[in-house]
Amino acid sequence: MAAQTKGSPREGLFGATLGFFVGFAAVALFGPTARQFQEVMHLSPLAVGFLVAMPALSGSILRIPFSAWVDTTGGRKPFLVLLALSVAGMVGLTLVVQFLYPDRLTAAYYPLLLFLGVLCGCGIATFSVGISQVSYWYTQKQQGRALAVFAGFGNVAPGLFSFLLPAALAGWGLGMSYVAWLSFLVAGTVLYAVFGRNAWYFQLRGQGYSAEESRRLAEEQGQSLFPAKNLADSLRISARVWRTWALVWIYFTTFGGFIALTAWLPTYWQSYFEVSALTAGLLTGLYSVLASVIRIVGGVLSDHLREGGENTAILALLITMVGAMVMTSTDQFELAVPGTILLAVGMGVCNAAVFKLVPQEVPQAVGGAAGWVGGVGAFGGFAIPPMLGFAVRDLGRPGYPIGFVVFIFLALFSLSMAWILKYTRDAVPAGASVASGRTEGVQR
Repeated sequence: MAAQTKGSPREGLFGATLGFFVGFAAVALFGPTARQFQEVMHLSPLAVGFLVAMPALSGSILRIPFSAWVDTTGGRKPFLVLLALSVAGMVGLTLVVQFLYPDRLTAAYYPLLLFLGVLCGCGIATFSVGISQVSYWYTQKQQGRALAVFAGFGNVAPGLFSFLLPAALAGWGLGMSYVAWLSFLVAGTVLYAVFGRNAWYFQLRGQGYSAEESRRLAEEQGQSLFPAKNLADSLRISARVWRTWALVWIYFTTFGGFIALTAWLPTYWQSYFEVSALTAGLLTGLYSVLASVIRIVGGVLSDHLREGGENTAILALLITMVGAMVMTSTDQFELAVPGTILLAVGMGVCNAAVFKLVPQEVPQAVGGAAGWVGGVGAFGGFAIPPMLGFAVRDLGRPGYPIGFVVFIFLALFSLSMAWILKYTRDAVPAGASVASGRTEGVQR
């Protein structure tokens, strides 16, 4: 057996975290550089909103099918395909910038930039692949910490790049900055190909062992979780449960909002307060990193508070709403900074609470519910930035703060969903998840 399988849970966690860190950086693809493209292509604020949102489009809709693919082959192939698509998009974007920017890059190339943004955003979908890949390596009791490490470190990437890219722009210019990003992405893909490991069950399946024999041998190695045979049924069952869509809406507000603001805030800081690109990157990085790290705190609160998932979500959404109200009502830089900090805290904590609630609220179809919540919820990262850009288009410069009113309404509706979930808790049907072996650990 030692000659037939490779790797350990720690190696599996390291490889998945590395791949997710590399792919998730695409959230910040256009945010720090949107001002440059806007100036040379004469784009409207609404067009900028769509541009910065495009990576989140593919990053959200590909989560469900690629997560399902993991159940058949393990995580390596889905990971490598997503990262390869992201590399292809980055190659195209780098070539566009090298040969067309600034003098020949006109508005006629806008659809091409949108398409390349979609390709680059494929790396964002590695989240769902990595969640599954890590889950197979660890027992249910060990998954909480492992998945906190995976999500915590991987989610830091957009914040880090929101800061590093403006610094690179100042020193190297747009062309060389994207060359550096492309090099990073290629190197990260190669490193994942070297260090990324499927759990033992999938390794044995790849060697020609039957499902039963692979499971028996993998269990001898220490693996305890195995793929569900009916994920499609789980998706169908969970789609018919209203609680699934309540959680989808909450996650749309907080995780979708997190992705949206990571992409939009550089434009907001530069265009409304006229700070430098480097300062805008630093402020955006502060927001993104804080929202990522504090997600771990949200998981702890959800575990320890009475009715922890619901109460943590309600508290976090109240904080999110207060932050949005501050951002909507202020034209002072000194108040906007704490406003974004409140948004980061609220969204980060609520993101953890949502996945604490998934197995509790939809116990009969945990796997499918987690797929809908993670995939459709992340779609907010695509849908919200154009709303913010729409406010600027109609109202001009005052539209930058007024656009944040969308988060007030999203938070209010999400609060109503959380309250309903809390006070109808006793009505949740008993029963084991049809996909519990794969998703019980996706609580944090």
